[in-house]
Amino acid sequence: MDKRILIPSDFSKNALNAIRYALHLYKEVKCEFYFLNVFRLFSYTTDNLFIPEPGSSEYEAAKKNSEEEFIKLLDILELHHDNAKHSYYTISTYNFLSEAIKQTIAEKDIDLVVMGTQGTTGAKGVIFGTNTVQAMEKIRECPVLAIPEDVRFTSLNEIVFPTDYTSAYKRKELKYLIEISKLHSVDIKILYVANNTDLNEKQRNNQELLEAILSETSYSFHTLSKKNVADGITTFIESRNSDMIAFINRKHFFFNSVFSKPLVKEIGYKATVPILALH
Repeated sequence: MDKRILIPSDFSKNALNAIRYALHLYKEVKCEFYFLNVFRLFSYTTDNLFIPEPGSSEYEAAKKNSEEEFIKLLDILELHHDNAKHSYYTISTYNFLSEAIKQTIAEKDIDLVVMGTQGTTGAKGVIFGTNTVQAMEKIRECPVLAIPEDVRFTSLNEIVFPTDYTSAYKRKELKYLIEISKLHSVDIKILYVANNTDLNEKQRNNQELLEAILSETSYSFHTLSKKNVADGITTFIESRNSDMIAFINRKHFFFNSVFSKPLVKEIGYKATVPILALH
């Protein structure tokens, strides 16, 4: 089996869109797709000491509803996305979403998590919901690909990869970026955004290392003089109609250290292209 992909779903249109994007992205790859639904028990609140257990009428009713929704989802996929290379599995669980995701990653040896950005409770004007941003920020066991609600999969032309060249990259960190680039013959646009765009010796060495790692792909270097990195990246993407942004979400990396809040949050709440958070 080439790849195991986890896709949380609340059965919203946004979640279905994320599923469809992932199915197209890995159309030519043999994959196991695990669809995860974390169901809710509406009578239970954090003020209650009683937590419904498996076997209770309310728990079983909520689980049954989740499983019935999965039957509808699989019918849709069978009708519109029949692919002999893909196999589908469903998981219905009562848990916190982040814990359910991490547990499934561990139990199923997941390679990639794909998430929609909103769900049924999405606030107007907010493109990436809290759950998605938290997943990109906190899940470090595997990459997270977040798909905005209005983005449909089309042929990919370029992926923007922002960097400040201050950290040395490892080949394994860029594995999925390279994989997508080669799978769809996509150009990687390496973007450096800074007030002072001159590179020091350490940055030049790291740039050369990045060149070596990406040698099997099509890539080019770009520099943008701008004070705010998040705005610079957004401007670059919008001006070129780029198809995806990928970055390595390291602790203490420039996404975290330069700003009062991580760049994943700054971009995450505004982005209109898929974001691939690598770890």
